[in-house]
Amino acid sequence: MILYFVTSNSNKVEEARRALSEYGVYLEQKAGGKLEVQADDVSDISRRAAEELCKVGENHVVVEDDGLYIKALNGFPGPYSEYVYRTLGLSGVLKLLEGVEDRAAYFKSAVSLCLDGRVYTFSGVVEGRISEEPKGSAGFGFDPIFVPAGFAATFAELGAEVKARVSHRARAFRALGEWIRNIKNRE
Repeated sequence: MILYFVTSNSNKVEEARRALSEYGVYLEQKAGGKLEVQADDVSDISRRAAEELCKVGENHVVVEDDGLYIKALNGFPGPYSEYVYRTLGLSGVLKLLEGVEDRAAYFKSAVSLCLDGRVYTFSGVVEGRISEEPKGSAGFGFDPIFVPAGFAATFAELGAEVKARVSHRARAFRALGEWIRNIKNRE
């Protein structure tokens, strides 16, 4: 099966391709970007963007939204992560956490598929914590400050292969892959 990932972020496409490869799903990047929906939950944002694509006749398209949720900041930046990354950056987020001991955080990804006029949403979460300083050069976004649970290094230090196994986005896309596999098995 071929799916079209509506995003301008080629890093997300690569991560999603790795996650879906074991399911026989090929992912192509579709230019144009997704509709920017305003909501307080990444699942709502992803689902509503996919619904809009379905309304205009798109099919086999996937959209994804994700957020970094920091416990000490009451879940901030959450669905506003991209904006916060562009405006405050890594140093700004770390500054907000100066003197804070509990650095627990999680990433959540929501992937929505428009298929034959219906929308299906899948999510993935990875727990972890925010590091004291940026570390590593791989990855993108908040990867240099996010340490996933069970690891002593940031996503940026772990690299693409490890991240593709444990990230929130990989988990959401694998949930989509499992769903597709189950449909194929019923046919």
